[in-house]
Amino acid sequence: MGFADFQGNPEIVRQLREMLARDRFPHAVILAGAEGTGKYTLSLMLAQTMNCLQPKATDGLPDSCGVCSNCRRIGQALDLESRFNEAVEAREALRDTDKRETRILVQTHPDVLVIPPDPPQMMVKVDQVRHVINTIHYRPGEARRRVYIFTDSAFIKEAANSLLKILEEPPDYATIFLLARNPGDLLPTIRSRCVIFRLSPLPAREIEQDLAKHRPEWNARQRELVARLSGGAVGMARSLDLAAYMESRKDALALLGAAAQSGDHSLLFRTTEGYRAGAEGKQKTDQLLRALYALLKDLLALSSGVPDLVRNTDIAAELKALARSIDFPWMTEATQQLGQVQSGMRRNALRSLSLDAFALSLER
Repeated sequence: MGFADFQGNPEIVRQLREMLARDRFPHAVILAGAEGTGKYTLSLMLAQTMNCLQPKATDGLPDSCGVCSNCRRIGQALDLESRFNEAVEAREALRDTDKRETRILVQTHPDVLVIPPDPPQMMVKVDQVRHVINTIHYRPGEARRRVYIFTDSAFIKEAANSLLKILEEPPDYATIFLLARNPGDLLPTIRSRCVIFRLSPLPAREIEQDLAKHRPEWNARQRELVARLSGGAVGMARSLDLAAYMESRKDALALLGAAAQSGDHSLLFRTTEGYRAGAEGKQKTDQLLRALYALLKDLLALSSGVPDLVRNTDIAAELKALARSIDFPWMTEATQQLGQVQSGMRRNALRSLSLDAFALSLER
């Protein structure tokens, strides 16, 4: 994949490539933006261009060939979810004593390391940062630069403090990428040692055009819906499981409808019955929570008199009917209660009971 294939933010991409051309690329870069705006993809493309064995120029600026051994091996990390799952499975196969001491890292090239949040807390741990500290001062063996990509800004405190040690005096041949939805999630002392680039969401119309090429099985109405749901994040739009979202949204509407009125709870209990323990149950619950948040945002937009901001346009009539039966304080309370449900999920609370409690606590 070359830079011509990267969607959106052409000015930022141009600035980064110009710094590569001048050999003035920063040692530490924060790529900030909403999920799906291409932060991870862009960081890998830059890593490929830094280390390409047959570099080329497009539009007069550096680009990778995409076919040399360095480009191909670095590119294998593009499917981060698969590489992450492989690393987790490998750790699960270890003895308990080794499992506790092993942290999740993704490395498809010896000089390019991807550091994702470590489960189950899904935060960057101090041992992951220590691994970076222990390897960053070795000169690259098969590439020109060592590249480290932290895929999330959720650091435990000790890990964040350890990262500062690297950022203060990084070696000349290493580059660190920190990916964050919001740079403010990182310590001010970390931000002050990095150059920050903010990736903006794409207009919905551009997302629709991109989906016409990458998801041709969707019709125009489906592409319009997904473009609005993605919030301008092309990666999220391309990867959205529309059928799963529609199923989750149906349950989310049932929950909100039950919460907006008192009386018969049979539909509520039938809806939450399917949210059980296990990995599959967690994924299903996460999808439901995302659908609930999306619907609450739409209800807030309707109650605030800005219907143009509604994303679930295909069920606008149902949302308007629900909005008439509730008020702004109810929606604020619902959002706060939903945050508590998410906290309960992280503590392994029973999912169906948490969802029942969420709806029943909001009964009018």
